[in-house]
Amino acid sequence: MQQIGFLLYPGFQIMSLAAVSAFEFANIELEEKVYEVRYLSEHGGPIANSLGMVMETEAFGDPALDTLIVAGAPGIRLPNAAETDFVRAALPVTRRLASICTGAFFLAEAGILDGRRATTHWYVSRELQSRYPKIKIEEDRIFIIDGSVWTSAGMTAGLDLALAMVEKDHGFDVARAVSRTLVVYHRRAGGQSQFSALLELEPKSDRIQNALAHARSNLKSALSVEELAEAAHLSPRQFSRAFRAETGQSPAKAVENLRLEAARLMMEQGRHPIDVVARETGFADRERMRRAFLRAFGQPPQAIRRAALQELQM
Repeated sequence: MQQIGFLLYPGFQIMSLAAVSAFEFANIELEEKVYEVRYLSEHGGPIANSLGMVMETEAFGDPALDTLIVAGAPGIRLPNAAETDFVRAALPVTRRLASICTGAFFLAEAGILDGRRATTHWYVSRELQSRYPKIKIEEDRIFIIDGSVWTSAGMTAGLDLALAMVEKDHGFDVARAVSRTLVVYHRRAGGQSQFSALLELEPKSDRIQNALAHARSNLKSALSVEELAEAAHLSPRQFSRAFRAETGQSPAKAVENLRLEAARLMMEQGRHPIDVVARETGFADRERMRRAFLRAFGQPPQAIRRAALQELQM
């Protein structure tokens, strides 16, 4: 049986515990208790989370667990001396040491992330880099695996990280069955962007939202201003003016960002030829897509695919 320890502390973010579900349903899927989840804190006893709900924990003891996962907090919370020592002692005796969201600050304070690739929530990634300059921060990632150390982005990314652990331990089919039970995507690749083109646009009116929904569903189309304006039930001139006022972008730039997001996901998660990806996402040809990738990501599509494959192999 693999023991999964969750390091908790007063005020930890309750959403961190979403990751527990992956291990719970792996037990159910395999019809045996392959994972035992333990909740740990410095002194043990009741610990209140960010919503004031109380969980019973056991005091730090032998750190020789299979996996130790540090929960995140709503903001930056640095570990105290006992927590730092426990995390540092766990590195050589656990198979995996992980953090969810701002839990990365615990690993960083213990020196565990020095020289390693790591991620955390985009909102605090620059603060993490500033405090701990030896870390190789990759802020635009869902999760990162560097040797035995795993780090994830926001709270829900902790579930992606846990599903990846289940897949590593028990195979693709078990992880897929768990994700289907949880009704979540199986699974967002670690290299997938934390950012969403639609979320960044944040249109206010239904008309502009309808136009963007039409664009996302019809990336292979030309998606001219006239076509988008028709979806929004506005004249082209009215549409262009309203679109820029609500999103701060031109329609053409927004469409390119939606195409880039879709193309990057296809490159990371599939083995489609580049010509097919370019055609399916509306770039028409691979050279046009390559130039767009270089502008947006500083890398060609092939490099992003190689990075995703390397991360999966690790």
